[in-house]
Amino acid sequence: MNHRVDPDSLVPPSQQLVAAILDAIARGELGVGDKLPSVRGLAAEALVNPNTVTKAYRDLEHLGATEGRNGSGVYVTAAGPDVARAVRSAETLHAFREAAKQAVSAGHELVVLQEVLERVLQQRGEREQPGEVRGSKA
Repeated sequence: MNHRVDPDSLVPPSQQLVAAILDAIARGELGVGDKLPSVRGLAAEALVNPNTVTKAYRDLEHLGATEGRNGSGVYVTAAGPDVARAVRSAETLHAFREAAKQAVSAGHELVVLQEVLERVLQQRGEREQPGEVRGSKA
C-alpha cells in the first residue's frame, strides 16, 4: 500500500490519506479485520507529520470504516468495505460531475469528452486485464 501525499494539492494531507485508505478498502486491498500501518510507519511513508496520520485515522473511525483497538492498532471494520465504497463513490461522482460541467462550460465538444472517458476506461482495463482491452470496438 503506497500512500504518498501531494504537497501541492488543495486537499489537506489528512484527507488525501483518508481517500487513499478508503480506496484501498473499496478495492479489497485492505479487507475486513486487516490492520492499517502504524501511525509512525504511515507518516514516514507518506512524508507527513504523525499528527496528520492520527487525524486521518480518527476521520476513518468516525466514518465507521475502521476501529482503533487500544494498544493493538487500527483495523478495518466489518462495515468498512461498504462505507468505503459509498463514501468514495459519492465523492468521486460529485467531482466527476463538476469536472464535466466545467469542461462543457469551457466549450469542449461532447465527442472529445467521450474520447477522454473511453481512454481512461481503456487504460483501466489494460491495468486490470493485461493483454485485453476493455470497451474496444472490434
